[in-house]
Amino acid sequence: MAFLHSLVLTIHILVGVGVIVLVLLQHGKGADMGAAFGSGASGSLFGATGSANFLSRATAVLAAVFFATSLGLSYMANSREKTSGSVMDAVQTVPATPAEGQAPAAPAADSKAKDVPK
Repeated sequence: MAFLHSLVLTIHILVGVGVIVLVLLQHGKGADMGAAFGSGASGSLFGATGSANFLSRATAVLAAVFFATSLGLSYMANSREKTSGSVMDAVQTVPATPAEGQAPAAPAADSKAKDVPK
C-alpha cells in the first residue's frame, strides 16, 4: 500500500507541474485585443475561438488526471488502518494526590514554596 501511495503521489505532483506549465504556455484570450486598434490582424475580437488546439486538450486531460489522483490520495489517506485513537492514549497519568496512608511529599530544598505569602 505504501508503494501505491508513493506512486500516486509522484504522478500527482508531476501532473500538477505539467498543468502549470501548459497553462503558462497557452495564448491568452485578451492577447488579440490590440487588433481592434489597428495593430495586426485578427479573425474575431471576442468571437468564437474555433476548435481546441493541442495545448488546451492536453491541459484538459492533465486536469482530469490531477482530479483523479486527488480523489485517489484522499481515499488512501482515509482508508489506512488506525493504530491508535489518539496521541493522548499513550500518555501515562500520574496521580495528583498521595495515596491514603502516605504522607505528602516534602518540598525540595531549593523550592521557593516558603517565599509564597499565606
